[in-house]
Amino acid sequence: MIEKSTRDRLINILKEAKSRFDTKLAKYNTGEKVHQKQIEFHKAKQKNRWVFGGNRTGKTECGAVETVWLLRGIHPYKQNKKDMMGWAVSLSTQVQRDVAQSKILSYLNPSWIADIVMLSGKKDSPSSGVIDKIYIKKVFGGISVLGFKSCDQSREKFQGTSLDFVWFDEEPPYDIYLECKMRVLDRCGEIFGTMTPLKGLTWVYDEIYLNKKNDKEVWYENISWQDNPFLNQKEIEKLMSEMSKDELDARCNGKFTFYGGLVYSNFDENQNVVEPFEIPKELYDGISIDPGFRNALSCHFYARDTDGNVFVIAEHYAANLTIEEHSKAILDIANRLDWPRDYDGKLCALIDSAGLQKTLASQKSVVDLFFENGIKTNPNVKKELLPGIQKVKKYICDLAGDRRLFIFRNCPNMIREIKGYFWGDDDIPIKKDDHSLDELRYYIMSIRDSPEKTETSSDMLCFKDNLSKRIMREKRKNFFR
Repeated sequence: MIEKSTRDRLINILKEAKSRFDTKLAKYNTGEKVHQKQIEFHKAKQKNRWVFGGNRTGKTECGAVETVWLLRGIHPYKQNKKDMMGWAVSLSTQVQRDVAQSKILSYLNPSWIADIVMLSGKKDSPSSGVIDKIYIKKVFGGISVLGFKSCDQSREKFQGTSLDFVWFDEEPPYDIYLECKMRVLDRCGEIFGTMTPLKGLTWVYDEIYLNKKNDKEVWYENISWQDNPFLNQKEIEKLMSEMSKDELDARCNGKFTFYGGLVYSNFDENQNVVEPFEIPKELYDGISIDPGFRNALSCHFYARDTDGNVFVIAEHYAANLTIEEHSKAILDIANRLDWPRDYDGKLCALIDSAGLQKTLASQKSVVDLFFENGIKTNPNVKKELLPGIQKVKKYICDLAGDRRLFIFRNCPNMIREIKGYFWGDDDIPIKKDDHSLDELRYYIMSIRDSPEKTETSSDMLCFKDNLSKRIMREKRKNFFR
């Protein structure tokens, strides 16, 4: 005969098991109410993860489920710790009550809640009030604590506590984000955010969106209406008909927008960016430099095949260096690539005509200083801005859908600048972070529009065929990624 204490414990285990399968969370766990982009977010290993999603794309569900999994100690893709301390951060207490708090409660069975501390309202009816802290029973013993915070509190309210995670429901002010980063530091915790980018080019754009390739701890994805199979198609079509293009980009696709729009809006990172591969020396075509001292100096190495495809294959991008130091870095890349020199052994490159101006330090021009350090620069470049932009756009993707500009992934600064180059007033791009784009434009403008046809050796024909196959494999791989 089973002892009463053992029987009671078994009954409690069975009740717990039943409650887990009767909840909204169970439908998410079993895949009944989850889509692929949400799963990718949960699987990502980075400690700073963001979902940029349109309205009703399931982004907030991601954050709420991630939070509950961590609190309950049942995360299917991560090692679960015994006790967890986290925050859910909303824009205001009202938004907290209506969105983050409501979502969390919808995924919690009441039997999982050990205690609730209220800021306002009664804890026996928490959904109608504002929660301060909620204590959650872990499946295998222990108690986790989730605190709710709002950005309308002062930064001081975010100090002092060590945390395992912070969930930002929508974009917080930068100072609060930095304070929360400090809170997870000593526990090696993580930050994740779910937001619709409606505020334009804020710190999230600069620090998260543009830095995904540079910071190994940063991860993000965009979720659009098309990614959520649970939305009604007629409702989608109705909403789309009522919105401007910028609104659609933000509210439908979770994309960052600016009042002037992207200059190179036809750039597609999945198609214009390729993994590095060996380029035959016969295709080496040119080097282009945009000089800078306090600002970054940008230099890229370009190759071009007989079909007119341009490949950006190497990058030097640095600020606060002397011409001698820049020259050494550029020559090191040239030596590694075995780049050809001219008849007197100097490396040749295009350079902004501003390089003819004399420096205060030496009373010599930048062109002269580069020459003294082994690089012969040609300042006779075509600097027409709008014609140059149009020509670059055609190489990125023309009206027929053909792409002729391919950037190696080891050139992250050019990729970052293209993604952040926006139109400003009077149809002129905003003059910010465009060093790579200036010298890209100089190089593209140096290409003759109708190059003469030349005989191609059988080796070159073989290379072109392999190159085309390589690019198509890369496109297919990225398409199905």
